[in-house]
Amino acid sequence: MRKLLPLLLVSLMGMAHADEALVAREDVQAYIKATAAAHQFSEEELVQTLSRATHKSNVLDILDRPSTARPWYTFRVNFVNPARSLAGAKFWREHAIAIKEISERYGVEPEVIVAILGAETNYGKNTGSFYILDVLSTIAFDYPRRAEFFQKELTEFLLLAREENEDPMSFKGSYAGAMGWPQFMPSSFRQYAVDYDQNGHRDIWAHPNDAIASVANYLKAHGWEKGQAAYAAVNINADMSDVFADKFNLHYTVGELMQKGVVPLNELDTQQKAVLFALETEPGFTSHYLGFNNFYVITRYNKSTLYATAVLQLSENILKSYQEGEDLKPAKTPAKPVVKPVKKPGAWR
Repeated sequence: MRKLLPLLLVSLMGMAHADEALVAREDVQAYIKATAAAHQFSEEELVQTLSRATHKSNVLDILDRPSTARPWYTFRVNFVNPARSLAGAKFWREHAIAIKEISERYGVEPEVIVAILGAETNYGKNTGSFYILDVLSTIAFDYPRRAEFFQKELTEFLLLAREENEDPMSFKGSYAGAMGWPQFMPSSFRQYAVDYDQNGHRDIWAHPNDAIASVANYLKAHGWEKGQAAYAAVNINADMSDVFADKFNLHYTVGELMQKGVVPLNELDTQQKAVLFALETEPGFTSHYLGFNNFYVITRYNKSTLYATAVLQLSENILKSYQEGEDLKPAKTPAKPVVKPVKKPGAWR
């Protein structure tokens, strides 16, 4: 994991590359005073810790890039593909004992847990290379649009570093401060991360079992119902713009949505709640779906219907690969091309 050192000692050691300008700012001083008073830090300790943070202008550049929503048919191929499904089956088999126990304990299908780890970080391969203290302090104090949220996340991060008794500058993650295999923000880490290995640390960076249990715990806490269908294809025969406007909350039952113009392709429980969402499944063609409770739960993890659908489809493919033993088969080697001899003019025929 990361080397354990007392928080204050490590902060003092890091003053060699301090950013005095940050902690001298009036808004940062106000944050330090409020955080120290609310969470039993010393102001000196917070000054020393925040002085170690490096401003990351490239993070602000990333946040300022215009968001361009990709259609489903292009988004899907990055997540729902044979390579990621096969890697998921291999990961599942490698950690089969823990995954089985965790699935039963938390009531979440193993393939769904594995799929989220695959979608987030490709099973731990891409967890991010930014120092969390750098990115959170940069966004918290130099990106006004998200300052309130990220100041809260910065506080959560300082608290988790203290709880884990680790150097704040030893945590790495994404450009937005998401951490470990599950890509938890600090607040999610403190609420849902699990020390499955019972070694005194919730290590979602280097201990796969902690990461697996943490994802399962997150889904359970948000209401996952094992064995329940997550979504279903439907048709619509009316203007549904008012319903599409809020696709991340379970306001309507299936029956109410049917009264508004939703036409199920198969029999559904009309009393269950659902959200209506659309996917551009091929250029110029849109398909419509109802997402039920478990679909909604995945959008608590990542507020995107594209993401939720990708996780569910990837989970189906992982399950199939695992059950059929695709991960146990030897890797296919490409056939060598047959090279025909070039005949010279006048050669024997």
